[in-house]
Amino acid sequence: MSPDAALWTTLRRHTQARIGLGRAGSGLPTRHRLELQAAHAAARDAVHSPFEPDVVAAGLAGSTGPGEPGMATVRVRSAAPDRLTYLQRPDLGRRLEAADRAHLPVGEWDVVFVVADGLSSRAVHEHAAAVVRGAVAGLDGWRIAPVVLAEQARVALGDDVAHAVGAAMVVVLIGERPGMSAADSLGAYLTYGPVPGRTTDADRNCLSNIRPPLGLSYEAAAAKLVALMRRAREARLTGVTLKDESDTQPLRGEAGS
Repeated sequence: MSPDAALWTTLRRHTQARIGLGRAGSGLPTRHRLELQAAHAAARDAVHSPFEPDVVAAGLAGSTGPGEPGMATVRVRSAAPDRLTYLQRPDLGRRLEAADRAHLPVGEWDVVFVVADGLSSRAVHEHAAAVVRGAVAGLDGWRIAPVVLAEQARVALGDDVAHAVGAAMVVVLIGERPGMSAADSLGAYLTYGPVPGRTTDADRNCLSNIRPPLGLSYEAAAAKLVALMRRAREARLTGVTLKDESDTQPLRGEAGS
């Protein structure tokens, strides 16, 4: 192996990026071309695969700790009636279907978790329940609404849901846009004081690329999320002014308790 080839081999061990692929004539080597085609197909499948709320509900059904019951869920849809409309009309994916509003549990909730298909149902099916369970385990004393499972949903749908149930904060776990190296990446978006119609990301905090073992682990995602939620409740805000200091925060119990 030439020194250059050895260097590229070493570098490829540390990244999923496609680097040093070489060439065959004026194109890519056949193996790498086939890998790209397979990755593109996986990304398309992730976008178009139907959301299966039962999969997430089953993952949430187990207890979150000794002697604790499983988590209740409620199902809703956005105003987008089908997948094609959802992809063509992002605005409809941000609004709750009017008929589903009546099914939501109204109360004085500290937070509501919304699990939404987004652009990768695969990511939601594989990762969302574990992150929600891990976060809830670290929120002792919080009033947590039943988990809302939302179909054909965008991030901002969480604002509409939270406003409808009366939650002070919303966490939306959603399938991120698939790329050519990851079709199963989950994102978590935290918003304090959610208001329907908000579209700016500057008012939210985001944890991205939750997908062990190649991305953020469930444990790390839950710990960071809980730390951000505690700070958001203290500061009564989220967004660019709320910084992640989770490395210095305990996972269980409120600070000073």
